[in-house]
Parts: sequence; C-alpha cells; structure tokens
Amino acid sequence: MLKKFKINNQITAPELRVADADGQQIGVMSRDEALKLAKEKGLDLIEFAPLAKPPVARIMDYGKFAYREEKEERKQKAKQKKESLKIVRLGLNAGVNDLKVKAGKADEFLEEGLKVQVELVLKGRAKYQKTFSDLGKQKIEDFLKLISVPVKIISELKKQPKGWNVTIVK
Repeated sequence: MLKKFKINNQITAPELRVADADGQQIGVMSRDEALKLAKEKGLDLIEFAPLAKPPVARIMDYGKFAYREEKEERKQKAKQKKESLKIVRLGLNAGVNDLKVKAGKADEFLEEGLKVQVELVLKGRAKYQKTFSDLGKQKIEDFLKLISVPVKIISELKKQPKGWNVTIVK
C-alpha cells in the first residue's frame, strides 16, 4: 500500500526545503512560494520528510510518482513470493525409486531458487521407538545423497514430534 504523502495544500509547514523532480535543490522557501512555483510548472508539491528541519518537499507530478511507487511495491512483493518454502514428504517405507522421483522434484525446486524442507513422517508406534527413529534419520540422509544439485543445509536434521526434517537450499 502506498505510503501517504502530504501534497499541495495538505502541507502545513510554513517553510520548506524544496527540490525539483530530478532531486536538484531549489532552496529553502515559504510554503506559499513553493506552491506557486509548482503551479507555474503544472506540477504538485509533495512533502517527503516532514520531520526534517525544515521539512523536505519536491515539485513533481504526483500521479506519475504514485504509479512508480506502486510498481516498485509490486516488484518487491513478487520477490518475496519467490523465497517461499517447498516441502518434500517422505515415508519410512518409501522405496528407492520413490526417493529418486522425489529427489528429482527437490532438484527442480532448488534450481528455481526455492528453499526445500525434507520431512520424514513417522506414523503410529514408529514415532516412539528408537529403532524406527534411527531408520528415519538414515532414510533422510540417503535422500540427501540422491539430490544431484549441490545443497547447503540451512537447518540441521532434527527430530520433530511427527518425525524428522531438514531444510536445504542450493
């Protein structure tokens, strides 16, 4: 959401440090002089730093400025979505071919630059018996060897209430 800027008559400071659209300093002047200068150029007066002494304002087209800001904000949001986490779930009884298929999927995710969390889910009694727990840990370590992309482990292999998990990135 676009940050709210004071424009034209909304500005209350009696004196402003004024710059043009390119950032070139025009100087310190009264609010009325700055508004008059902006109107002569057919542009708006936008207050950028209200807490500065004196407050800083720019003479520029507010519509174009708002459009650029919104466009930049959308770019930032798009970048945030790409840093998402993909989860690859394994079962204790998964065969070698199942692991190879899931390793291929993990390779794809890693190539896209995504984080991958590998989870091994233990069910029933297997959650509480050390033998199954050790098997699960070994299964994840074997799975990590099947991944063809060089990986970096972000969060170490750790025991969770439902099994084991590890987070990796390219």
